[in-house]
Amino acid sequence: MSYDAGCRLSFIHVAGSPFDVGAALGRFGQAALQNHFRISAAWRELATRRDDPLLGEMAAIVRERFPSYWAELQGLAAGLELPFDDVFLWNCRGDIWAMAPDGCTTVQLPGCPHVIGHNEDGDPDFAGHCALAHVAPDGGTPFTAFVYPGSLPGHTFAATSKGVVQTVNNIRPLAGGAGTPRMVLARAILDASDLDAALAVLKSAPRAGAFHLTLAQAGDERLLSVEFTARALSVDQVQAPRVHSNHLIHGDTGRMSQIVTGSSGVRQRRGEELLGQMLQSEPQGRALGILWDAADAELPIYRTDPADSDVENTLASAVFRVGADKVEWSVYDGAHEAARFDMRDGLIPFAA
Repeated sequence: MSYDAGCRLSFIHVAGSPFDVGAALGRFGQAALQNHFRISAAWRELATRRDDPLLGEMAAIVRERFPSYWAELQGLAAGLELPFDDVFLWNCRGDIWAMAPDGCTTVQLPGCPHVIGHNEDGDPDFAGHCALAHVAPDGGTPFTAFVYPGSLPGHTFAATSKGVVQTVNNIRPLAGGAGTPRMVLARAILDASDLDAALAVLKSAPRAGAFHLTLAQAGDERLLSVEFTARALSVDQVQAPRVHSNHLIHGDTGRMSQIVTGSSGVRQRRGEELLGQMLQSEPQGRALGILWDAADAELPIYRTDPADSDVENTLASAVFRVGADKVEWSVYDGAHEAARFDMRDGLIPFAA
């Protein structure tokens, strides 16, 4: 593994067997996650759920159905120098605890190219400790994804060598299930050859928790908005500009029992309002104008308050341009600043 470190968002290169990939990511995040486990209220709350019977069922499903990601998790624990059960619990946090601190806002602008904008909102303790990771797993699909210390890649934003783009938003249902951890499903999509294969992953495996996904692929005319829970899967093709925050909004899933926090509700309404006000804006500027909005001082879209009501801050923003033959994207680690990374051919930065 090699990496560009510093106080800003890092870029790391990881390759090898699934265990090797996990171990390298673990070493990258070791200090930050060990410190987080010592001091965070989130880990203390999660640790009270160690005996949740769903964890054993989820572990059996991952071990049997997704052995390569099971090996990544084993490598992650080795690199972190933490017990495997703790690392597995951490990677199931949103499946067994609705208020785990994961957020995000996504802007979906269909066109030629499709433009997808995404704010990655997470625990403020991880500010300065995350990275873009270019991962080349043996037997898998190379990809570049935003990664958190101690977490499998995939549940944030990413692009793959197959031209697949995925962004992920947290959802807080009141009922889960015995199934595949949602972060494992998001990781599996990064190995999908195309959008239909990505959807097949979600349809074929039992699901534990809930996510919203935005999916697109170079050369595919579809821009997809996907909501899944343990009990439902909803796939919409986006035909007009949309915004999605952290609750179910599709017609066939939006009535399910869920927690809609004040922040999620305000970000959804404000984002939709801004879509209507920025009709003449160039698509990338339109996406960033929404993602970086802070007009509501208490519950802004771009979140920087350490006392955020959901314990989430915006750690990076990304804008993807998904065209007929390529994916180009930019990643920002500060609002109203130049891009930290511009990505050509989907995966590797050519400027920083």
